[in-house]
Amino acid sequence: MNQALRHIGRSLAIALPVVLVLSGTLAVTRVPWVAAPSETQMLTAAAERKQQEPQDVLKEQLITTLRQEDPSVALTELQEAVDREPSLAPHCADIAHALGEAAVEKYGSAKRAQEHARPVCDTSFAAGVAEVADAR
Repeated sequence: MNQALRHIGRSLAIALPVVLVLSGTLAVTRVPWVAAPSETQMLTAAAERKQQEPQDVLKEQLITTLRQEDPSVALTELQEAVDREPSLAPHCADIAHALGEAAVEKYGSAKRAQEHARPVCDTSFAAGVAEVADAR
């Protein structure tokens, strides 16, 4: 009886690791490692892209206004936005600077862009105009 148990034990000791390795290999090959993105994942990624900071949204709107109308209208709207929403004040200089750069792009001349300057956020608009003019 003792010999029979040893024989069964040895057989299991050899066969069990082989069975475990093979079953594990087969299990791994059947797992879909790269699944097609689900609709939920795509919607989440789109929502993350759409979430912008208020100052970024304002900057984009004002640059669009500048391109469609002129820089003085965009600067006036910037001042009104900062007056309405004081939390935008720390970003005012950056936005005015970007408007100065966009004005030079629109007119192709720092002199023409500077004609629309307004005293909004100190001299940030003028600094943006000058930076682009110096780069050219």
